[in-house]
Amino acid sequence: MSQVVATRSVHTSLPRLSSGSLQHRADKLKPPSFASRVLPRGESWKGEATAVFRATTVTARRTLHAEPKIIPVTPEDVPVELQQLGDASVAMWSKPTVRRKTKIVCTIGPSTNTKEMIWKLAEAGMNVARLNMSHGDHASHQKVIDLVKEYNAQSKDNVIAIMLDTKGPEVRSGDLPQPITLISGQEFTFTIQRGVGAADCVSVNYDDFVNDVEGGDMLLVDGGMMSLMVKSKTEDSVKCEVVDGGELKSRRHLNVRGKSATLPSITEKDWDDIKFGVDNQVDFYAVSFVKDAQVVHELKDYLQGCGADIHVIVKIESADSIPNLHSIITASDGAMVARGDLGAELPIEEVPLLQEEIIRTCRSMGKAVIVATNMLESMIVHPTPTRAEVSDIAIAVREGADAVMLSGETAHGKFPLKAVKVMHSVSLRTEATIAAGEMPSNFGQALRNRMSEMFAYHATMMSNTLGISTVVFTKTGFMGILLSHYRPYGTIFAFTNEKRIQQRLALYQGVCPIYMEFSDDAEETFSRALSLLQKQGMVKEGEEVALVQSGRQPIWRFQSTHNIQVRKV
Repeated sequence: MSQVVATRSVHTSLPRLSSGSLQHRADKLKPPSFASRVLPRGESWKGEATAVFRATTVTARRTLHAEPKIIPVTPEDVPVELQQLGDASVAMWSKPTVRRKTKIVCTIGPSTNTKEMIWKLAEAGMNVARLNMSHGDHASHQKVIDLVKEYNAQSKDNVIAIMLDTKGPEVRSGDLPQPITLISGQEFTFTIQRGVGAADCVSVNYDDFVNDVEGGDMLLVDGGMMSLMVKSKTEDSVKCEVVDGGELKSRRHLNVRGKSATLPSITEKDWDDIKFGVDNQVDFYAVSFVKDAQVVHELKDYLQGCGADIHVIVKIESADSIPNLHSIITASDGAMVARGDLGAELPIEEVPLLQEEIIRTCRSMGKAVIVATNMLESMIVHPTPTRAEVSDIAIAVREGADAVMLSGETAHGKFPLKAVKVMHSVSLRTEATIAAGEMPSNFGQALRNRMSEMFAYHATMMSNTLGISTVVFTKTGFMGILLSHYRPYGTIFAFTNEKRIQQRLALYQGVCPIYMEFSDDAEETFSRALSLLQKQGMVKEGEEVALVQSGRQPIWRFQSTHNIQVRKV
């Protein structure tokens, strides 16, 4: 009996558990309830029945979002070897093995910049390797790029994308001979003079810092770890009173609450780093402190002039970006919710609301969206996360993020592999509770007249109805990305004959990108693709898949012809 039938059977049986034969079947298949394990048989019948109802419901939801497989619904459906295991057999199908859909971005740093660690991160669940250009030099980043490319060349069933994250117009304090302890109530000065690093005064790397602040402004250090109130200023200095003290170290990030620095979003250093990315054919740029769409257009024009096919992810992290949010995302290929600086420049209670809005906006436009910053911050020094951090990941997954990101946790943390494994398991578990086919009501408005979108929608409905995965062949990645944003029930197996497209698709939710040479014969290519999926254990013999032929560039079809097939492996 197929999975979709199984789900219907469980749901329709719930109100009629009093039926003798049906009750017997439910009792044989249900996981043992807490009450049945603790209370003697016969006690608290009403409480036990309630536990049965809840356990059955949870099992149904888990099963609904599993990879397509045969699910036992009645005793007759249970294979003989499972029947012989008794109650233990239930656990074997109530928690099926599934492929995680939400992708994981890992920042590579001193803790993980070796071949051994990059291989282990990939095995633990990393999908995108992030290079933070605020730290390190081109030589250190070149080493990481070369290692990721080496992994991709050797791996048969996995691929890692490379994301270059620009430093942007960051305002930072200068170098200090040793950390300074700031105490609440003391006076402290920031100066635009270079090379100052005393107990009561430190340099700032931004010449217009004095002009950008006013008396009464709140300065935040390290995203709010310390705060100072501006009291007065001179031509070259800003005098402050420490509100929340702490240890001030060299080159700490400075924000002014409610304001953004009047610096260009792409600095001279950023342009050097962007050229470095072009030379190394990275897959994504994450552009810091984007304030308007013009920045995105400028970068895309530059990339087009270089002949570089690199997607642009805008980081929403400044107060000035919020009024222009719609136009910025429209111009980009996706967005990152950079909650650190966003929470420093805006009231912190606004951050979760903005996160939800940014995710919703990206989903409605069919753009990628990444949730970043502090997701497992405690795991930089501790082997287990806080419960709030676990909930934070789950919320991002439920809101529809394509990817969740680790920063210091994998860059310089003590437990980078454990952090990735936590993010993997929490994402996987949360996805099992999300109803298939959930999507924003206004999704696709920007593309509503395209034939490809209509076929992506119907392929998604077919996947959700039949409980099957989707197979698509793409040269540009367009159809794989479009299917991803509809969030179909099963995995999207996106076959491409372009290595660059395979790596790009690694970011998108639910997409399993696979490189394969296409032949001139469509049927021969289809057959090889399905055989490959079966050989690698991604689908089973006899399983059905939805095969989609649509998109911008026709492959084995006429421009005006689009189709969806259901094929049995």
